[in-house]
Amino acid sequence: MGQLLPGYSRARKKSSRTRGQRPPGPAFSGALPGPGRESPPQTAARLEAGLPEEPRDVAPIAGLLRLWVRFEILQKHNRSRSAEGSEVEGTCSRYLRSSLRGEGRGSARPPTWPFRHEEKEEGETTILQLEKDLRTQVELMRKQKKERKQELKLLQEQDQELCEILCMPHYEIDITSVPSLEELNQFRQHVATLRETKASRREEFVDIKRQIILCMEELDHTPDTSFERDVVCEDEDAFCLSLENIATLQKLLRQLEVRKSQNEAACEGLRAQIRELWDRLQIPAEEREAVATVMTGSKAKVKKALQLEVDRLEELKMQNMKKVIEAIRVELAQYWDQCFYSQEQRQAFAPYYTEDYTEDVLQLHDAEIVQLRNYYEVHKELFEGVRKWEESWRLFLEFERKVSDPSRFRNRGGNLLKEEKQRAKLQKTLPKLEEELKTQIEMWEQEHAKAFVVNGQNFMEYVTEQWELHRLEKEKAKQERQLKNKKQTETEMLYGSTPRTPSKRRGLAPSTPGKVRKLNTTTVSNATANSSIRPLFGGTVYRSPVSRLPPSGSKPVITSTCSGRKTPRGVKHGANEENLELNGSILSARTFKGFQI
Repeated sequence: MGQLLPGYSRARKKSSRTRGQRPPGPAFSGALPGPGRESPPQTAARLEAGLPEEPRDVAPIAGLLRLWVRFEILQKHNRSRSAEGSEVEGTCSRYLRSSLRGEGRGSARPPTWPFRHEEKEEGETTILQLEKDLRTQVELMRKQKKERKQELKLLQEQDQELCEILCMPHYEIDITSVPSLEELNQFRQHVATLRETKASRREEFVDIKRQIILCMEELDHTPDTSFERDVVCEDEDAFCLSLENIATLQKLLRQLEVRKSQNEAACEGLRAQIRELWDRLQIPAEEREAVATVMTGSKAKVKKALQLEVDRLEELKMQNMKKVIEAIRVELAQYWDQCFYSQEQRQAFAPYYTEDYTEDVLQLHDAEIVQLRNYYEVHKELFEGVRKWEESWRLFLEFERKVSDPSRFRNRGGNLLKEEKQRAKLQKTLPKLEEELKTQIEMWEQEHAKAFVVNGQNFMEYVTEQWELHRLEKEKAKQERQLKNKKQTETEMLYGSTPRTPSKRRGLAPSTPGKVRKLNTTTVSNATANSSIRPLFGGTVYRSPVSRLPPSGSKPVITSTCSGRKTPRGVKHGANEENLELNGSILSARTFKGFQI
């Protein structure tokens, strides 16, 4: 500072030699006074510059204020552009930078110094205005520093609370320095992520806790471990929502669900056993209704009540051995039919045919019924397919029989058309069903390494056999029809054909006595009193002529009748309802105008 004074004196001397006179102004001593002591000119200069009369009691900026006073004096005497003024300004700026650098120490970004820019834009900028702007900016930065510190502290508190609940590590950030805006933004995002994680884990925890409580109530289970008590009894907000605890919760829920499933299966098995014993022992409905309250649910008390009922029925079963064994045999026969057992397979179970009703026989029957039931359940799909094919086959055979029945044409209401449609549909669906069953059976045989039999026979062989039997029956029916038609033709050749449509019968007239008719050269009178044939419809019935075969038996003998009339046509025996057979003779009971024909 002392080196600037000689230059200042030289500048004043040079100016006085040039102008010839000393410019007015306050005198300036060789050195700036130290803090706490000022000369009267300096005091006047301070007042003129707008500074307070008493100096600020701020030690770090005392020298800066002295420089400002000097710089103002230089500017007032129009020497601000001189080298001395520039040097003073630079010294002031450096001092101000160093002073403010202490205020903004630790900041993420250094403060900007606008006095050069302001000087260019505004032209004349005083040191006081520069000091005011710098102080304003310092205060703003202090305020920002305080706000960032407060936000950092708040985020740290939230992070600590969330991390304790979630059992996660804290967010790492330097708390000794002022955080930047980017660091604060990242910290906010991290805290928001923790909140979302807490919400999702809490929702999962509440749901799992609800299911655990339901399972415990269903099983009549009380929490017996500290973890179970923390889950069920403690407050939800106090539970640590760590990944380990959530995994332990899920494991506990799975264990309880397994126990619940096992309990439900056991209760259902006991109920099935009770129903089976009810049917075998023929328990009345009133006694069954008394146990209806325990036939639903799977709690521990329900299971206990079901077990007691089973024990009671088992004891009752031992007292009614014969009735139970007979009931089991009926059920065995049903399963044999459903599994398409052959007669040899049925006879292989010898206890079925014994008359000794002992406990050993009952146990053998129970074991056989269990085996059959399991066998049917395993192959239920195949058995149902075979049964469906048999039903379709039975319906197809019924339609085939109706085809050869002439009376079906007399049906009304479109039944014939419906039957034909069903028959055509069955002819298409049967082969498809057979192919599907064939594929399923082949897969089953490959899986079990044995043949699938129906009635002791391979199913496809059984199907082929059924078609062959159907073909043979049709062929046999065809031959029977041909033979029947042949016999009918031969009969018609011998006796003539019988009209298919019955002729209209004429009214019966009273016979006229005394009339005589000759038939085959034989005179018959209705006046015969000792006739052994009783008259029908009040008239006399005469023996009808019968054609007799010649000894050769090739053609009938044709006898001529009197009066040149035609020979009556031969009729088939039993075709005319009005012919009566008396004493081995065929008689006609038709009366026409007094004649008995």
